[in-house]
Amino acid sequence: MKSPTSFVFFLIFLLLIASSSAHPGMKKQHYPCKNLVFYFHDVIYNGKNANNATSAIVGAPQWGNLTILADKFHFGNIAVFDDPITLDNNFHSTPVGRAQGMYIYDTKNTYTAWLGFSFVFDSALHKGTINFIGADPIMVKSRDISVVGGTGDFFMHRGIATIMTDSFEGEVYFRLRVDIKFYECW
Repeated sequence: MKSPTSFVFFLIFLLLIASSSAHPGMKKQHYPCKNLVFYFHDVIYNGKNANNATSAIVGAPQWGNLTILADKFHFGNIAVFDDPITLDNNFHSTPVGRAQGMYIYDTKNTYTAWLGFSFVFDSALHKGTINFIGADPIMVKSRDISVVGGTGDFFMHRGIATIMTDSFEGEVYFRLRVDIKFYECW
């Protein structure tokens, strides 16, 4: 029968080997946990603002068209966007990236949308993407959507983004405040 001491040393040896070679060649990267807040500005094409538009309706219900959001809570409209991201709520601030993706108005009895988009960064501040997906009940002041991944500086990051409509001008412009909380920081 083997001695209990040799068995304990054997277990410790296995644990040391497993922890040191679990991911050979891969360094664990540490990302500083900080509160990331960005604003993105959406100017929807309305048939007259092609030079300033950052989004466009690409799908509309039968009673709608591609330059005016449909009545009945915009139900059935699909828009794609390539919006500037800024660090403050000034539309004319220098962009630090782009918000690229789509929103789909998906409810007939209130204003709500489904969002799928990425923040794309290529600046001295950040490089890479943060990817978002989820329901956006627009009439709720503060709402959460999922951070489902990222690349570059945000490689495999996940978490929650709290979004708030910071400003809007009729059916043509809205600005969202996006407060990002990564799971790695909790």
